[in-house]
Order: sequence, then structure tokens, then C-alpha cells
Amino acid sequence: SELHTSVSSSPHVRSSLHPDCEYIFQLEREERRCLRYIAEQNHRCLPFWDSVVCWPYAAVGETFHMACPAVFSLFGNNTGSVSRNCTSIGWSRPFPPYHIACSVDDNIHIPEESYFATVKLIYSIGYGTSLFFLSIAVVILLLFRRLRCARNYIHIQLFVTFMLKAMAVFNKDAKLFASEDTDHCTLSTAACKASVVFCHYCVMANFFWLLVEALYLNSLLLSSFHHSRRCLWGFGLLGWGVPIVFIVIWIGSRVYFEDTECWDINEDSPYWWIIKGPIVVSIGVNFILFMNIIRILMQKLNPRLIQFNNSDQYRRLTKSTLLLIPLFGSHYMVFNFLPDYFHVSVRLCIELCMGSFQGLIVAILYCFLNQEVQKEIHMRWLRWQDNSYGVVLPGAKGSQMDTPF
Repeated sequence: SELHTSVSSSPHVRSSLHPDCEYIFQLEREERRCLRYIAEQNHRCLPFWDSVVCWPYAAVGETFHMACPAVFSLFGNNTGSVSRNCTSIGWSRPFPPYHIACSVDDNIHIPEESYFATVKLIYSIGYGTSLFFLSIAVVILLLFRRLRCARNYIHIQLFVTFMLKAMAVFNKDAKLFASEDTDHCTLSTAACKASVVFCHYCVMANFFWLLVEALYLNSLLLSSFHHSRRCLWGFGLLGWGVPIVFIVIWIGSRVYFEDTECWDINEDSPYWWIIKGPIVVSIGVNFILFMNIIRILMQKLNPRLIQFNNSDQYRRLTKSTLLLIPLFGSHYMVFNFLPDYFHVSVRLCIELCMGSFQGLIVAILYCFLNQEVQKEIHMRWLRWQDNSYGVVLPGAKGSQMDTPF
């Protein structure tokens, strides 16, 4: 949906709309204009629409020269012209042909077949890989009792949002691009709208659980937060409940004021800010919390102030903080405060390609490379090997920052 924006009516089309839709919408608009013009005329060579250009009425013997249509600027040069003669039997064939006059190859190379297809391939691999490893990470954190703490509870919720986000993207692509014959530019079905709504909800939930992670880590460093089940329920309501409120409001605005296409075109829509606004705010707050974490750790790791008893604790937190950039989604700061149509190609690369691997990175850093997780897996392996001998292995000590349920 990020690819869409309003269609420019200038001779040189500069739009971030998906190239297929850009092409279709421009031709449909020109066709409607031509048909209205035809209905007003009644001459020997009547005006007609040849699927590319609207030709005017003409008397027998007249020759008309028409500039290459603006739609050809999507594929190359559109500075040439095409001519037709009005004969006694009607309009002649265009000369020179469009592909020669307008310097367009017969086999038009649509950007989707190269750049957009590559982007889709990359983010499909990224989301698929992330979904696989996140599933394993969730099973591991739920399987071992010693890993059940408030911190990992929040990690699990975040992992689930990444998994839902990946599934939502695959589901939306399946609905909008079910086959090559599907006109995804004008498709408007309940199924495709539901897939778009589900995708937006998963994205919002993902950002809000990133915010929960930031709030939780700040509370740990400030040591002024009592971690109870009630607080965890509060985090759950923030991560899952708040996005539902905004999604419901957005659905109502689209149904009553902007029920067009499949609800996936949001550019220049004031109602899009019902979803984008909270996301932008959460990213901004996350960034502020991230900078506050750095500030606190810089103070607490002062060699003159640090105590021997808690030095290891804060060193572990410092190491974790350096890994928080992919967790907090700090890379989204680059474009989220800029217009949607600003550098669309670069935005796609960052938000879709890089973003699709974010779940994989988070799973690796906060599960597979976690020393507590590695120790539990190692102990379980040794216990399985020595089970027949009745060997009881000592329990692993949890981090001082862990809070059991």
C-alpha cells in the first residue's frame, strides 16, 4: 500500500503509485474524456479513443498530429508525436507507430517486473525466515520454566506480533495478487479489505509492543517499578488493546467517508493518520526512551560510582542496550516523519526489505544468543543424556533483572 499515491495529471508523470495502477488509471481517465468528446460531435471522421490517445473530429483530407501521451513517460520518452489522416472511409492507421514515435519498446519493461518484483522476493524471504525462527524462539521461551519471567513474557508478545505481521503480509499479497488476471488497482471485496485491516492491526500492534519493551527496560533501570501481574496486564492492554481502538475508528471512517478500492490506497487520505499518527508517535517516544536508556547507563557505569555488586548487572544491560536498535525499530526514524511519497524506492528498501528481517534479528539476539537460554538448553541436553543415571544438575541462576510470575 505504500506504493500508491494520487495520479499526476501533468504531461510528465511523477508519481509513486504502483506502475500498473498508474497506467490503468491514466488511460481510463483519458478514455472517459474522449467518450464525452465523441458524444458531442457528429462529423465524417468522428472522434474516437484508440486505447492510448483521444483523436478529435476531422473533415476528409485533414491530418492531425498528436503528441505522445503522458502515460508513456512511465516507460521512457514521450516527446514525439503520432499522426492520422481523415480519409473517406475513416481514420487511417497511426504513423509512425506509437512504439517508434514515442521511443517505447514493443515489450514494455514495467518497473514491477524488475524492481518491485525484486522487493517482493526479498521481503517474502525475510518474512518467511523471520516467521520460522520466531516460532522456534516462542516455543523455547514457553518450554523452559526457568525462562518464564516478566522480561521474556514481553519478549514473547513482541515475537508474536512479528509473526502475525509476517502472516498478514502474506495473506494480503495472496488476496490482492491472487493471479495475474486480478485487477488489484480496482479490486474491492470484503476478503481483501479484511486482509488489509488485519495487516494494519498487526503492524500497529508490533510498534506498540516495541514501545512496551522500551517502557519496561526504562522501568528496570530506574528501579522504581513494581512488576506484578497487574502491570503485565497493563502492558498487554497497551500492546494489543490500543491498536484495536484506532483500527476500529479507521474502519468506520473508511466505510462512511472513503469506501474505495480495497482500502490499501491511503496516500492523500486524511483518515490514514488515524493509523499512521499513533505509529509515528510511538516511534518518537521509543527513540526518546532509547536515548534516556543510554543516558542512565552512562551515569551508572561511571567507574567512580559503580558498585562491585551490581557492576555485572549493568554491564549486561549495556550490552543489551547496544542491541536495542533493531528491537526499538530505530531505523524507522529515517522516513516516518517525512511524506509518504518521499523517496519511495528507498523507503521500500528500508521498510519492506530491512523490516522483514527485523523479526529474525530480534529472535537471534533475544533468544538464541541469550546466555540464559543457551544454558537452559545445554542443561536440558545433559539431563536427557544423564537421565538414566539419576544425575540432578544444579539450576541456572536467573538474571538479577528477571522477575518471575
